[in-house]
Amino acid sequence: MVFKRRNKRPLGRAILESLWPKGGWGRAFSYVRHRLHRLNDNPHRIARGIWAGVFTTFTPFYGLHFLTAAAISLVFRGNILAALLATFFGNPLTYVPIGVVSLKTGHFLLGTEFAHEGTSLAHKFAAAGWDLWHNLMTWITGDPVDWSGLHLFADEVFFPYLIGGIIPGIIAGGICYWLSLPVIKAYQKRRKGAIKAKLAAIKAKAQRH
Repeated sequence: MVFKRRNKRPLGRAILESLWPKGGWGRAFSYVRHRLHRLNDNPHRIARGIWAGVFTTFTPFYGLHFLTAAAISLVFRGNILAALLATFFGNPLTYVPIGVVSLKTGHFLLGTEFAHEGTSLAHKFAAAGWDLWHNLMTWITGDPVDWSGLHLFADEVFFPYLIGGIIPGIIAGGICYWLSLPVIKAYQKRRKGAIKAKLAAIKAKAQRH
């Protein structure tokens, strides 16, 4: 498995490294770039996979980005591993601007506003989570079901985010596609040349003996 670790990390360390990887985000990005370059596939398929992964980071399906990226990559015949790696475009350094752009674009397109009784974004997330927990527990407590917090979250956060992330997601994915395609082509061409040179040297050495 590509992402499987030999040694399991403690939960606290795993959470900390999800916010700030060991070696910093610069090292993490360098690793992802290296992995993308070394994928053995058609450059266009790899680039389409990158597009799918970057586009996915503009969707509100947090926790499901790997599955979403893989599904989109399949639809567009991209490289699935490239799509999974490209989801690292979304990280604690970029999710705030991505969320702001997606929400503002969504509300603009829908003609709505992000405002309801002065509640903040954090409050809307908390209210939606509380509704899910509370309504699950009503099977035990017998309390009345209340979906008002979840409805508010869907109307003012999830749906605008879903709609608003499409345009910036396509743009960001497109930029990454066109930037990565020539780089991948050049890397694969240079790698093939190095392999041919190495084989030729081995062949020449064998002939001398």
